[in-house]
Amino acid sequence: MRRDSIFYQLFQQLPLTLFDLLDVTPTNVSGYRFDSVEVKEASFRIDGVFLPPENDPPGIVYFCEVQFQKDEKLYERLFSESLLYFCLYRAHFSDWRVVIIYPSRKIEQSNWLPFQDFVQSPRVHRIYLEELTNSPELPLGLALMRLTILQEKEAPTVAREILARSQQEPESISCAIIELLTTILVYKFTHLSREEVEEMLGFTATELHKTRFYQEIKEEGERIGEQRGRQEGELTLILRLLTRRLGTVPEALRLRLENLSVLQLETLVDVLLDFQCFSDLQLWLDNLQKNNSSCT
Repeated sequence: MRRDSIFYQLFQQLPLTLFDLLDVTPTNVSGYRFDSVEVKEASFRIDGVFLPPENDPPGIVYFCEVQFQKDEKLYERLFSESLLYFCLYRAHFSDWRVVIIYPSRKIEQSNWLPFQDFVQSPRVHRIYLEELTNSPELPLGLALMRLTILQEKEAPTVAREILARSQQEPESISCAIIELLTTILVYKFTHLSREEVEEMLGFTATELHKTRFYQEIKEEGERIGEQRGRQEGELTLILRLLTRRLGTVPEALRLRLENLSVLQLETLVDVLLDFQCFSDLQLWLDNLQKNNSSCT
């Protein structure tokens, strides 16, 4: 499971999650941005750095390490890289913190006596995800972190709880959480396709509309529509979505779709994600034809 990639996306989308972990609220917390930086002089790469706002007085820089594999030289490397970076850019920061995220205590470096003063200082925070309790009060970013370490039998239930809570968030946050949820479960359930994961989560049509896949397909349809006309663009979008959700569209149904107007195709886009099989599409087309016949 590519947890580094997941956590990078999570911090990119929900940077305040780091401060939820620490249970602190720095000055100008909303101005912090997450980045991956390279210390060129020593060819070091620090995967996670939370940089304070540039236009304010120097603030605290946070170095973050996600460690899911045991590394007996983690602390010497992490402190060397972090303090060198702090030294090189000292004028930009008032202080520093290090945050190490472990799945459990057993992954931690066994012998850290030479770094005891660092490790046990208030500037260093060690987080163990298995010790985060599952509760409705747990911030959504932390709930997503915890989801990465759950067993397969627990993960779907917790994921659906997170999905339900995400609907109370602003649109941009809700979309980010839906995408992260899907990504985490795709990595966790390697035997399932993305469509099967979406079905397992029980996505509604509205939630599916927020996924990156749907947005990319819609944008592609819009581009084609600009080039070839709205009807063809909408038809391309519908065929791609149906193929992704149900499989290859039967030729007879494809021909019926080609005869729909732009308005009818736009209406179909809003409902097709509720279809469970091609019989649902057949029924929708039959009802549409019946309604049109009664109006003439």
